[in-house]
Amino acid sequence: MNGQTIAVSTVIDALPDQVWAVLEPVEHHVDWMADAEAIRFTSEQTRGVGTTFLCDTKVGPIRMTDPMEIVEWEPGHAMGVRHTGIVSGVGRFTLSQRGTSSTHFVWRETLTFPWWLGGPIAGVLGGKLVLRFIWKRNLKALKQLVEATR
Repeated sequence: MNGQTIAVSTVIDALPDQVWAVLEPVEHHVDWMADAEAIRFTSEQTRGVGTTFLCDTKVGPIRMTDPMEIVEWEPGHAMGVRHTGIVSGVGRFTLSQRGTSSTHFVWRETLTFPWWLGGPIAGVLGGKLVLRFIWKRNLKALKQLVEATR
């Protein structure tokens, strides 16, 4: 796939199953994702492969609705999505145990921006600079949320 790959990671002081308990309810991702304002399911199911939803997203002055489908679901290990809107691509969260009580959490996305939103230039500026910064902050919020609920 063509596009800009963005990756961020953190270590969370909790086991993968404890992290998954916070990650699994997709509708609650707005609790730790600063750029996600609302999640509205478009499928009857709300968990697992085949779940579809609309994510109202705001990055600075840019607002869009991002249609997504869950394409990978491995409880305690991985969740993958396909973005099918204006910005298209794939994303994946992976959880792997580190030591006896921590989880290495990786968020990796490959996104393609349309030409009228700057195409590859937007991918570099928006992806490498802006989104990476926002997602690092999001992972900090996820880490705090998980560690507070263990």
